[in-house]
Amino acid sequence: MSDAYAAAGVDTRAGDLAVELMKAAVAQTHGPEVRGGVGGFAGLFDASALTRYRHPLLASSTDGVGTKVAIAQALDKHDTIGQDLVGMVVDDIVVVGASPMFMTDYIACGRVVPERIADIVAGIARACSATGTALVGGETAEHPGLLGPDDYDVAGAAVGVVEADAVLGPERVRDGDTVLALASSGLHSNGFSLVRHILAKRKIAYTDRSDDFGGVVGEVLLEPTRLYTSALLRVLERSPGAVHALSHVTGGGIAANLARVLPVGSWTEVDRSTWSPDPVFRVLSELAGTTLQSAEGTWNLGIGMIAVVDESSVGATVGQLAEDGIRAWPVGAVSMAPRDVSGFEQGAKGVDGGAVRLIGDYRG
Repeated sequence: MSDAYAAAGVDTRAGDLAVELMKAAVAQTHGPEVRGGVGGFAGLFDASALTRYRHPLLASSTDGVGTKVAIAQALDKHDTIGQDLVGMVVDDIVVVGASPMFMTDYIACGRVVPERIADIVAGIARACSATGTALVGGETAEHPGLLGPDDYDVAGAAVGVVEADAVLGPERVRDGDTVLALASSGLHSNGFSLVRHILAKRKIAYTDRSDDFGGVVGEVLLEPTRLYTSALLRVLERSPGAVHALSHVTGGGIAANLARVLPVGSWTEVDRSTWSPDPVFRVLSELAGTTLQSAEGTWNLGIGMIAVVDESSVGATVGQLAEDGIRAWPVGAVSMAPRDVSGFEQGAKGVDGGAVRLIGDYRG
């Protein structure tokens, strides 16, 4: 029957080989909390560490990488897309102040190419190790006839933990808090449908070399998502109470995502003149014949995470992040003073939050 299954397009032997190739990378993410190793029907994680918490809350997140995978497929370069997945999932967990514990992944493909699957999972494992997250399980599924032979998609889910009285969010934000921007590493994993549309319209191939992009177009676009989790957890540990809220700048852009973590009735203006968006954003905007401002609801434009911090803690927070190689700078302040907020972004994704708008012009 396995031969018949292979004739239908599903190669279980290739799947087994993929598992063998990824075992070592996955095992490197395992501490003593992980039981059972790789290949079980379910991943096991020893939760007895939760007994150290007074009132532990579990935080969960799930996400994918989106159409950025199309560029990885076009270049046949699959070793960075895993970091994008981990960044999209785990950096959502740290937003509430939680430490990630474990993660699982799911890869759907038209055909299992063991080396390709192993490259993807190795990237996931490296990023899990960098963020202190155990990769406890996953699934690779062949979907012949639904996906092309070289097509695939990736998704993942993670669980973390935080003390109930340490949860970050709008309730902690105060009048006069400083809004700190944390630099992105480029596009991260959002807005690639627009990127692909722009390049297709200009007949630019991912394999083209471009002086404007500063290299091979697809390789520049594949720059992996920056991981903020470990650096932010160190800030939270070293400076308790300094950070009041965090916002992961993903789909929706800067204003919408910041508005989600501000309290109702508050507002802030993010000053564009405090930073210069990375060249990749400028080049894409020029190719599209539009302005950077028109992409503010799609791309992060150089800010991958935002921290709302106590005004007295700005210098220490910026310095601590710099130690981890993350540039941070003030872009605004939170106000609770009454004002007309028409024209501001007010909440997003079902959250009634604060009001945010971007002002001024980007630095040249």
